[in-house]
Amino acid sequence: MSFGETSITVIGNLTADPELKFTPSGAALAKFTIAATPRTYDKDSGKWTDGTATFFRCAAWRQLAEHAADSLTKGSRVVAHGRIRQHDWKTDQGENRSMLVLEVDEIGASLRFTTVTVNAKRPAQPAPAAGDDAWDPSASGGKEQRDEPPF
Repeated sequence: MSFGETSITVIGNLTADPELKFTPSGAALAKFTIAATPRTYDKDSGKWTDGTATFFRCAAWRQLAEHAADSLTKGSRVVAHGRIRQHDWKTDQGENRSMLVLEVDEIGASLRFTTVTVNAKRPAQPAPAAGDDAWDPSASGGKEQRDEPPF
């Protein structure tokens, strides 16, 4: 992480299975959404009450992406840490669009309500390849325009 980046840790549940894709250069990208819902205890009723859920669009790259797709499923409670990034693009109609994404550096299952078995692997991690940014129009020769973000 570099100086000045906004880092965040999110705890919540996956809204769907991670979607694994590969860039033209072969880099893995997992896209998923984490729903974080606060709960408060109401002493008067003696019940827990759910607050308003916040949904975080997330992206994990390379080996982390493959491990997330292999390990996590819809409903999994996770702890994710990463950087907030803003992505801007133009639609085919020339409209400017923007969204915030959590680029995940670390993710794992929360052990609050379940147990997991860990299979430790320590493979070498390749350096990032040029052209792996799905938001970079130059990665596709500047020709591809999107109505929707690439995940």
